[in-house]
Amino acid sequence: MNWLILLIAGLFEVGFAFCLGKAKFSSGSTATWWMIGFLVCLFLSMFLLYKATQTLPIGTAYAVWTGIGAVGTVILGILVFKEPIHFWRIFFLSTLIISLVGLKLVTK
Repeated sequence: MNWLILLIAGLFEVGFAFCLGKAKFSSGSTATWWMIGFLVCLFLSMFLLYKATQTLPIGTAYAVWTGIGAVGTVILGILVFKEPIHFWRIFFLSTLIISLVGLKLVTK
């Protein structure tokens, strides 16, 4: 269950990065709503990370949380914000994913 909580926390981290990206290209009340979404996602992400670290080692939990956020944000950047995609970007993204899976496998 603690790994599921950590996964959800990481997805909310992707959510707050997405909201920041959308707010960047918005103005007025639309930007305000994106910033509210950012704050909600930030709160939920941090709260769930806190809950996960009650049963997982802090170093592992934090690394996996930031990794999920990094991988998810890069994927969103490519799919939603039309950021460039090339071999080296995918290569290093793949190594990050492999590292996250490795941390999960070696953590009791």
